[in-house]
Amino acid sequence: MRVYQFAKQLKITAKELIEICENAGVSGKTYVSGLKDQEMAAIKEYMKKRKLAGKPIVSTGTETVGEIASKLGISASEIIKNLSDIGISASINDRLGPENIKKLCDAIGVSVEFKKTRESYILGTAIETDKDLVPRAPVVTVMGHVDHGKTTILDYIRKSNVAAKEFGQITQKIGAYKVNLNEGSIVFIDTPGHEIFTAMRARGAQITDIVVLVVAADEGVKLQTVEAINHCKAAGVPVIVAINKIDKPNANPEAVKKQLSEYGLVPEEWGGQTVFLNVSGVTGANIKELLEIILLMGEMMELKANPERPGEGVVLEAYLHKQKGPVIDLLVQNGSVRTGDYFVCGETWGKVRAMFDENGQKLEKAGPSTPMEVLGASSVAVPGDIFKVVNSEADARRIAEGKKQANKAAQERVQKVLTLEDLQKQIIQGTLKELKIILKTDSIGSQEAIKSSLEKLSQASIEKQGPSVNLIHCGLGSVSESDILLAACSQAVIFGYNIGIDSKAENLSKQHGIEIKTYRLVYDLIEDVKNTLEGMMKPQEIEVMVGQALVKQVFKIGRNQSVAGCLVVDGKVIRDSKVKIVRNGKFVFEGYLSSLKRFKNSVKEVTTNTECGIGISGFNDFQQGDIIQVYQKVQKGADV
Repeated sequence: MRVYQFAKQLKITAKELIEICENAGVSGKTYVSGLKDQEMAAIKEYMKKRKLAGKPIVSTGTETVGEIASKLGISASEIIKNLSDIGISASINDRLGPENIKKLCDAIGVSVEFKKTRESYILGTAIETDKDLVPRAPVVTVMGHVDHGKTTILDYIRKSNVAAKEFGQITQKIGAYKVNLNEGSIVFIDTPGHEIFTAMRARGAQITDIVVLVVAADEGVKLQTVEAINHCKAAGVPVIVAINKIDKPNANPEAVKKQLSEYGLVPEEWGGQTVFLNVSGVTGANIKELLEIILLMGEMMELKANPERPGEGVVLEAYLHKQKGPVIDLLVQNGSVRTGDYFVCGETWGKVRAMFDENGQKLEKAGPSTPMEVLGASSVAVPGDIFKVVNSEADARRIAEGKKQANKAAQERVQKVLTLEDLQKQIIQGTLKELKIILKTDSIGSQEAIKSSLEKLSQASIEKQGPSVNLIHCGLGSVSESDILLAACSQAVIFGYNIGIDSKAENLSKQHGIEIKTYRLVYDLIEDVKNTLEGMMKPQEIEVMVGQALVKQVFKIGRNQSVAGCLVVDGKVIRDSKVKIVRNGKFVFEGYLSSLKRFKNSVKEVTTNTECGIGISGFNDFQQGDIIQVYQKVQKGADV
């Protein structure tokens, strides 16, 4: 076909076609020149690419071959052919992924821009960057002794009379509340105790950014206060101390500061790093300052999340409601949850039927740091379970079933208790540097005596470059569930002196594999810890003689260099080992064996009744009859 005829077919001028011929590699054509079939095909391919190149496509990286074909305006069969040309085999319903989509677009001359969507995150085709992260509200857990005013403080903040509705002014169940201020938002988790906080940590759920420890100014530090402090330390969560009830006539904040400093919470004005505030949940004194400090601390911690991701969070509470069915109290930690989303949550799954905030207001979308109630689960979830939005109902069912099977298999296996012997092995392997202990005793006197002895043992062990003792919690009375949970989170062993074990705690210890050792004699407890520390120390290295060689002849191989012709009379001689030369029963030199030869070949070692040549670095004064003793460093107690 002539050029001008083909131009008419393409609906362009012959002049334009000649220019295209040059760019398509079909050069030297005039208006009347003939075009071969392959030349016309090359021109069409070039024109198609030029047309596409002006229309960049936007992709999520999750499209199928058919969907990409639709975006490009090319038939699916042609896309499949183009993919085959670049070595990619695919059918019309296959998802290509961002890498293959980019290769395809490059091959046909189309620019592509990838856009991140919830689906692309779910399918793992989107890569999150720092630019995707935005600041989120800090999540704060309020802890303290049972009646020191935790809920009263939250009551003042929320301006709702929660405490008065509850029996005896004591919080009965978990509640999470989002407080919106002009300067930002804060999520408060009001728990009935530190046990819940640690139980969630034991299940792998990290929910808290900051802890507000409430201590009554008129009562000071109580048993539950100490437990809360130790649980916070084990979690490594920053603590703000709110000394409450300063409106009472017998309030003594300074005495509280002194008490808390003995547990490692030293006020900033005393040179410590803990923020203390005198507050009143009744009058509202310094509550505003408390909120400002929380927001400032959250800002310094640079708490961020990606609201565009599919939602992820942790179950705070779950129960079965007569009308609503299974209910999940959820804290969204990252991404966003929307009505209609499919989700998986431990062994349960579902579709978000409805969402409500803590005030009962319906939500259509909930982003990071949002507490809410979720309806639509197939069964009741477990507090501490991780909630994740997934792509489809099929995915939700499959993942939940997989989790169920994994949990069932784990339960069928007899859980191995973490014993002192296990900890010894971990220290030797270098995975643990300290022996963590929870100590429960019958009295303060015996507790102080044991603590003093453990401190001495720890110091002696450290001086020998051994592990230290970390007494993460001391308490009075029987071993409780709280002790088991703390041990599970911290990889600690529980030592008890003259005390019993709660039945629930005993069952929980078997579930978590925690060893509880109880004693009637202080001596036995201390001796066990001492033996454990000694066993946990890195084995000492000692020098052991592994062989001896008799010098039978001396060879001068240079002006100041000699080699000893030897016979190995005991054990083996190893190159680069430490050696001692014995002459007439006395040591005359210590050094290192620098060369070892059999005939003319260098060797690594020579065994008994074998002749060899030995060179020793820095020594040339060999004499016939010298004994060369060879030493190696080995771990004390090891077989040589």
